[in-house]
Amino acid sequence: MTLMGAAALLILILTYAGVAIGRIPGLRLDRAGIALLGGAAMIAIGALSMEDAYRAINFDTITLLLGMMIVVAHLKVSGAFRGLGAVAIEHAHAPFMLLVMVTLLTGVLSAFLVNDAICLVMAPIVVHVTRVIKRNPIPYLIATATASNCGSVATITGNPQNMVIGALSGISYPAFSAALAPVALFGLVAVVVIIRIVFRAEFARTVQLTPEVSRGRMHKGQVLKAVVVCIGLAIAFFAGVPVAKAALIGGAILLLTRAIKPERIYREIDGPLLFMFAGLFVVVAGAEKTLLSPDMIASARNLGLDDVWRLSGFTAVLSNIMSNVPAVLALRPFIPGLENPERAWLVVAMSSTLAGNFTLLGSVANLIVAEQARAAGTTLSFGAFFKVGLPLTLITLAAGTAWLAFGF
Repeated sequence: MTLMGAAALLILILTYAGVAIGRIPGLRLDRAGIALLGGAAMIAIGALSMEDAYRAINFDTITLLLGMMIVVAHLKVSGAFRGLGAVAIEHAHAPFMLLVMVTLLTGVLSAFLVNDAICLVMAPIVVHVTRVIKRNPIPYLIATATASNCGSVATITGNPQNMVIGALSGISYPAFSAALAPVALFGLVAVVVIIRIVFRAEFARTVQLTPEVSRGRMHKGQVLKAVVVCIGLAIAFFAGVPVAKAALIGGAILLLTRAIKPERIYREIDGPLLFMFAGLFVVVAGAEKTLLSPDMIASARNLGLDDVWRLSGFTAVLSNIMSNVPAVLALRPFIPGLENPERAWLVVAMSSTLAGNFTLLGSVANLIVAEQARAAGTTLSFGAFFKVGLPLTLITLAAGTAWLAFGF
């Protein structure tokens, strides 16, 4: 190994370790800063030129994520999410029906919009409702987190790692959804069944509930415009319009308003996530250029990753070690050389997402729900989540892998 190769390997390891941990001890660097520092280090050692670094960043992914962030921000600020949540939850007149409503609403919204943002909206609603009707909030909060992960499996726009895979693989939106929507649906059913069993005391007795959700102030005209844009986006996605192009245009249209100050929308955009993506693209490209020869990439066949079950398990473990987006980028150089790259990408999308239900730390969505609950005075413990997460992850991964192994 050359000196540059050794330096690139060290940068890759330190960057991925920092992203996995979330910080560097003694420094005030977050994941975005760590990824950007890693990318800059790759350029500094000469692993990539500036031009190479620019080319390494997949701007389709960045653009898609930005466009969807604007759409979700508008839905949130206009009051659309709050209103939809109120209508759905107020029709749940028993604890089990409340569980079903929370799971379906979170899962369906997460299928088309970014799941992390859905959790930001749903978690406070769940805490408020369960507090008003004097129910245990924990099973419903776990349903929110796990349903957002399961539901987001269904589409390219469901979560950040799917967006990366959509851009890298070239799989169309309809083909992606046709392959993975059944897995998402099975996952939502599994969420309801497993939580019903684990928290059987919460659902043992039939209780008449009258949940009420504060709708707050709604910009009705902006809600209508957002709904129309979302319908247009769904049509465009399934019609084959490039998803990044459609999302950017849809987001830009929603910025044309006299009712909502643009600063309110900008505050909802997760800039650090965009920076982290850019940095990781550069880090991975630098490592690929200096460390991976064509023979080494081809040797992935020797790892048996052509086997759907092995690839699924490997992705799930890797996702829990380093988080799902970094895991997907780490696998990027090896997937095109496999026997069936399209199926392999779908396996990676399914497994990296469902693996997030394994522990409370397994996905950003889980952490968002836990943090929103904590801010409202409710503690979602690691142990309580794990009692649901362990069987849910094993069952959904097995079902999803079997579906892609034998049904695709």
